[in-house]
Amino acid sequence: MKRLTTYGLVLAFCQVMLLAMAPAAHAREKLVLAIGDSLTSGYGLKPNESFPAQLEAALRKNGMDVRVHNAGVSGDTTTVGRNRLSWVLARVKAKPDLAIIELGANDMLRGQPPKQAKANLDFIISSLKGRGIPVLLTGMKASYNLDKAYRAEFDAIYPALAKKHRVPLYPFYMDGVTGNREMLLPDQLHPTAKGVAEIVRRITPQVRAALR
Repeated sequence: MKRLTTYGLVLAFCQVMLLAMAPAAHAREKLVLAIGDSLTSGYGLKPNESFPAQLEAALRKNGMDVRVHNAGVSGDTTTVGRNRLSWVLARVKAKPDLAIIELGANDMLRGQPPKQAKANLDFIISSLKGRGIPVLLTGMKASYNLDKAYRAEFDAIYPALAKKHRVPLYPFYMDGVTGNREMLLPDQLHPTAKGVAEIVRRITPQVRAALR
């Protein structure tokens, strides 16, 4: 009788532990917020071919329980990204474990002042860090058909902000894709699904490191 009672107590204890661990396992899922423009949203692509979707798949393949929220909007400048930041954070509800910022390309293509883009990105990074959200900043490079002085000022935005805020920097979001016709849509600006896969392949190690 005593042996049966002991066995019953052990069984009950195990059941309680399993019930306690169930919500904890669910809570381990990490949330990555991908804030950007058409390069993030997946312009011209199927939903599962976008950067957030492919990044999530890559992270899960590496054994990480991660959800990547697509907060990319085609046409967004840094000004629009700054203005909708609070709305985005309210929409995701849970506090992100990491925010990936990809903005600035449209500022550059429209010839807007680099100082303006820098100020907006500065605000976005400060706001996220102020909420205790780690940031991974992705850089952009100005087109070669622009004035040399403009290119130099624009390209310097991202390293300067990464240094100021002490956040990791992925130097050039389109690295390995720009100039490669096979990885670009006919407009030669946006990546194909294959192009996005290349971006994800290159950036994933840095995202994994940031999530640790």
